[in-house]
Amino acid sequence: MKTASLPVAAPFHWRGEDGQPWIEASLPNATAAFTTRFGGVSEGAYAQLNLGILTEDDPSLVARNRMIVASALERDPQGFAMGLQVHGNGVQVNRSRPETSPYATRVADLHEADAQLTNDRGVTALVLVADCLPLVLSAPRAVGAVHCGWRGVAAGIVPKALESLCRLAETTPAGVSAALGPAIGPCCYEVGEEVASAFKERELDEALEGSRLDILRAVRLELAKAGVGSAAIADVGICTSCNPDLFFSHRRDGPTGRQAGIAWLS
Repeated sequence: MKTASLPVAAPFHWRGEDGQPWIEASLPNATAAFTTRFGGVSEGAYAQLNLGILTEDDPSLVARNRMIVASALERDPQGFAMGLQVHGNGVQVNRSRPETSPYATRVADLHEADAQLTNDRGVTALVLVADCLPLVLSAPRAVGAVHCGWRGVAAGIVPKALESLCRLAETTPAGVSAALGPAIGPCCYEVGEEVASAFKERELDEALEGSRLDILRAVRLELAKAGVGSAAIADVGICTSCNPDLFFSHRRDGPTGRQAGIAWLS
């Protein structure tokens, strides 16, 4: 495991390289963290740091992995906010800590949402990914984590989450910063006509390269169209599918684990 072979540029930097590496981004008002698959206790297809409790992994091992991440980030596991991700455009706003965090305790009835926003410093927003793009949005008084798969982006989750964040922070898109974490790149993401048509309908043709989709470019385009300045959008530029030693990838492996995009107010 050599993170040095995957260099990142500011605001991104590697943390915890001795055993449990993650990528961290320092934003003007928040911190973003993007976990890898390294440093946990899961085995087989889910080795090592699988955070997805709804996979076929042993739930007790996933629970231990989640505590490992919370401890490394120095965040209270009871303060994590997450939802049932359905590849839609649902946004959940957390104005206070959850009564029972689904991160720390398995909850039967999760709210369906692919974006978690908060204006509470005690809340840690989290989305799970395994090729989809983890997007962190930061404003002066609010932060959010957004799960950006092709269906969610085609359904408009990026501008919807941005609009909700701006309302929560009482700001405009010009006051928002964004960090785009590791996701499948166009090098590995071949799509069919259904997906291509959906992105053309959203006027995201520039994200299509023949039969390949650049989901990171699509999200950048959505943010720019909504008014986020180009200088405020940072992209780590790492393909999950190309790096099996560090990242889970559903497209590459089929049944696999989940890494996370995590954000909290500084």
